[in-house]
Amino acid sequence: MSEAVEYDVVVLGGGPAGENIVDRTRAAGLSTALVESELVGGECSYWACVPSKALLRPALARADARRVPGLAGAVQGPLDTAAALAHRNYWTGDWKDQGQIDWIDSTGAHVYRGHGRLYGVRKVAVTSPEGEHHILSARHAVVVATGTRAVIPDLPGIAGARPWTSREATSAQEAPGRLLIVGGSVVAVEMATAWQALGSQVTVLARGDGLLPRMEPFAGELVADALREAGAVVRTGVSVEAVVRDGSTGPVSVVLEGGETLEGDELLMATGRAPRTEDIGLDTVGLPAGRWIDVDDTCRVPGHDWLYAVGDVNHRVLLTHQAKYQARIAGAVIAARAAGTPLDTAPWGAHTPTADIRAVPQAVFTDPEAAAVGLSLAEAERAGHRVRAVDYDMSKVSGAGLYADGYKGRARMIVDLDREVLLGVTFVGPGAAEMIHAATVAVAGEVPIQRLWHAVPSFPTISEVWLRLLETYRG
Repeated sequence: MSEAVEYDVVVLGGGPAGENIVDRTRAAGLSTALVESELVGGECSYWACVPSKALLRPALARADARRVPGLAGAVQGPLDTAAALAHRNYWTGDWKDQGQIDWIDSTGAHVYRGHGRLYGVRKVAVTSPEGEHHILSARHAVVVATGTRAVIPDLPGIAGARPWTSREATSAQEAPGRLLIVGGSVVAVEMATAWQALGSQVTVLARGDGLLPRMEPFAGELVADALREAGAVVRTGVSVEAVVRDGSTGPVSVVLEGGETLEGDELLMATGRAPRTEDIGLDTVGLPAGRWIDVDDTCRVPGHDWLYAVGDVNHRVLLTHQAKYQARIAGAVIAARAAGTPLDTAPWGAHTPTADIRAVPQAVFTDPEAAAVGLSLAEAERAGHRVRAVDYDMSKVSGAGLYADGYKGRARMIVDLDREVLLGVTFVGPGAAEMIHAATVAVAGEVPIQRLWHAVPSFPTISEVWLRLLETYRG
């Protein structure tokens, strides 16, 4: 073991959260080391957000084009799957991270490749792929940003079935003939959309009553209808009891509750995430291994004035953009504490990630797209707010009809009746993902309904739905 190398900050995990910690601490003049066991850039860059959206873009562009008179006839054929996969490979850098390394180097931070583990208070031990050992010591902070991994349920036969997780689904180099997808949340519906368009016959098996269970119910309903129209099979309220696969290359079958069997060429288990904390040395500082890491409102671990956890690993919100947001704030917290300056931890202050609680946006790139921010109606009611849900059929907006023939979509805003501000907004429809940031500004800014009347939407855009929602609320 080499002699300890001292830095102001040591970051364990080089995904989006870790990279943003590096950016903020280096900007504050703090020396920083980043430890990563796989690819710098993390899950989002190589096996999640970036490759999935590269796969989905041709599917959504073709779907939109097929709804435009004068263009529809030119785009009736199949997608060029090979070209789509090559484009996806380009956006992942062919699963090489030199570009990310170059950026880290430009900040003046130091990258250690290898497996990192906490090694007691303010220390991280790193074992490189070549077997070299390093001890890193932190003057001010160690930040855990190790993210999550896919969870595969312990079903009979699953061990030998070689199921896909989100990693295989976003990195596959050819379209399977038949793809079975178990799950009904974002990974399930996005990969169903992508691979059905790229030539697979997709079957979605969701245990719940509908798809996208964390959004308004109509979001999952519209997405399910569109998947079926595209040729996919969508079944809800079904439970997989076992998996069977004979040999290394043969078909895979799932056995449903009741005994029904379905066969496919590949099986994607889109069944949740777990924290990557099982072997990072949490036990050396008195924390349980393999669990989510609890943090306070500055992302610091209670009882450890030097230890922080940002991104998925703290279970506040499992979204890349929220991980980056937390990291920006935690970086500012570390810098302020290092300088001995006071913190602003009031709601919406510079040193607390309030949006994690009140204004989380999410976009789902299905056809139609589904996007939401803040609370759903059910969440608002469970929280005890006195609210009203205001709905509008987006197809009635002129901009939607000009965007696509047969436009199908729905909008909902959740109004806090006591304060007359928005607690949540949901849009479902083609182009909805690019509309959600306006709603995010309204929810995060707690813009009064009275002021929103003066935010005039341009005509003829789909955003005119804002006016229609306000008119519906006024009555």
